[in-house]
Amino acid sequence: MDDTKDKYTRAKKRVDELKGFYIHASIYTIINAFILVNIFIQSGYDGQGFWQIEHFFTLFFWGIGLFFHAAKVFRLNPFFNKDWEKRQIEKYMEKDKEDAEKFTKR
Repeated sequence: MDDTKDKYTRAKKRVDELKGFYIHASIYTIINAFILVNIFIQSGYDGQGFWQIEHFFTLFFWGIGLFFHAAKVFRLNPFFNKDWEKRQIEKYMEKDKEDAEKFTKR
């Protein structure tokens, strides 16, 4: 019974994380589209006045935050992936084995 409840709790937490990310991505898209359309209209439909770097600061910096949110939710970590974990586990297991052999030889 506890195992089923734990699985349900983990699944519910995972669904909540995904839901939070999708809400964040939707709000990001809607708000930034509104901002950019508003800037385009205020520039007088002039492509020249629209393409200025400062008009894209919100899009860029909020996008960085959205990227990190996605990395957390989808467990994207290029540095500490499964292969790295496996190598570290094997390394520490081998070290423990060597330490144990040192003490048993005495």
